[in-house]
Amino acid sequence: MPAKPLILVIEDDHHLNQSIQEFLAPLADTRGVYAGDEGEYLASEGIFDAIILDIMLPEMDGFTVLHKLRAAHVGTPVLILTAKDGLSDKMRGFDLGTDDYLTKPFHREELMARIKVLLKRSGKYRDDYTLAFGPLTVQLNDRSVTVSGVPVALSGKEYDLLVYLLQNQGTIVTKEQIFDRLWGFDSDTGLAVVEVYMSNLRKKLKGTAVADAIRTIRNVGYILNEVAANAGK
Repeated sequence: MPAKPLILVIEDDHHLNQSIQEFLAPLADTRGVYAGDEGEYLASEGIFDAIILDIMLPEMDGFTVLHKLRAAHVGTPVLILTAKDGLSDKMRGFDLGTDDYLTKPFHREELMARIKVLLKRSGKYRDDYTLAFGPLTVQLNDRSVTVSGVPVALSGKEYDLLVYLLQNQGTIVTKEQIFDRLWGFDSDTGLAVVEVYMSNLRKKLKGTAVADAIRTIRNVGYILNEVAANAGK
């Protein structure tokens, strides 16, 4: 199956939250929360590819959540989903940095279309299900990986790690972000598992420009360096 984007749904209506997650399941993996403070905390980790944000939330309203995220330089695309349909509310949302605004009630198909646009714009969703980096090609539809046409066998988490790096080319991803994205916040596995899988991935890509392109940022995380990959073409 294709590696799916990860979407955070911040909506206090439990039924609607679950309904949105179920509807988006063919497109993305989702995590749902029901309060603004919890949503802001999770979103600030920077591991999500898009955020669906209600305005009327307990603990912290959606406008405050959005303001805090943008003030912290979290650039994750945000779609505000709310019953507040006044022009002043819409303008406030866009002034605070939302990427789209959809009022309730809404058609599910329109929500799906708008989310796809946000994901495509940020490079997190592709219709052709292919990712490329230097001599490396990943076919997301069958999870196959090749380097200069030669197949590379990766385990599930090795593959997921590679795709996550590819989706964040040129950007430093911390070990914590990788762990939360691939294993989840509530995983019993320790953070050291990230280094284990990164070591395995490098070994399987050894001798290729791609392996050299994965750089370690000491005490922080990793970055897939575009310059190194281009030099290996």
